[in-house]
Amino acid sequence: MFNLREKLQLLNAGLKLYAANYDNRLLLEWYLKHRSRLLKFRDIHRGESCFIIGNGPSLNKMDLSLLKGRRTFGLNKVFLLRERFGLDVSYHVAVNPLVIEQSMREFEGLNCPSFLSFGAASNRAKGCEHIHMLATDSYFAAPYTFHTDPLRPISEGYTVTYVAMQLAFYMGFEKVFLIGVDHSFKSTGDPNQEQHLSGEDPNHFDPRYFSNMNWHLPDLEASEMSYHLARFFYNRNGRQIFDATVDGQLDIFTKIPFHDALKISTPR
Repeated sequence: MFNLREKLQLLNAGLKLYAANYDNRLLLEWYLKHRSRLLKFRDIHRGESCFIIGNGPSLNKMDLSLLKGRRTFGLNKVFLLRERFGLDVSYHVAVNPLVIEQSMREFEGLNCPSFLSFGAASNRAKGCEHIHMLATDSYFAAPYTFHTDPLRPISEGYTVTYVAMQLAFYMGFEKVFLIGVDHSFKSTGDPNQEQHLSGEDPNHFDPRYFSNMNWHLPDLEASEMSYHLARFFYNRNGRQIFDATVDGQLDIFTKIPFHDALKISTPR
């Protein structure tokens, strides 16, 4: 998988990271126990395509059964999609501490690789083989940029979708299609503010999503900065992100109808 030069580069980068953080107990725990487990995902889908499934209500307007046979990333409480539509995803990603607190049991029951923020999940995960830990900048210092290598701390970018984009790049995906990234929320308050949502959740594909739970208000402006970075890095590397969300409000990536996305995507 790696030639000698690449192995030496990985070793050198790892030693530098270790030396720079020898007094950071949490980061060293991630480094020693979890970092190497991410190596097997490097370029395993080189040249392929995938769908990153957001959590917006627009998913209810789609025939998600058409995604069977495609590589998919499910975000946060995507397990609710399986309950309603029988959809299994290829990969799962969650970094928000409230989501991880509320859903750890469901994450442990997933039948696909799940990538969680180590800072948020370290005291909750029970060492499940399918759960992989990421060092993210909510807990560890990392430059605010698009990170192509999760063997170092990476940026959350104010949205779990951005984390999935970085993982998809690391795995070698060439075309990424977004669905359910509505980029529109009914909320009142400051970005990133923690609030309690009483009653049904109008902002996600399932009314139970954050119903009668705490959640963090979205930061749409900051997430757009991250999306611009993702577009730049994908384009500069001969790759592309498309937006196949039904009636989505995000205006950064090339728009494409869902059925057209299916036509040009590669089956797994």
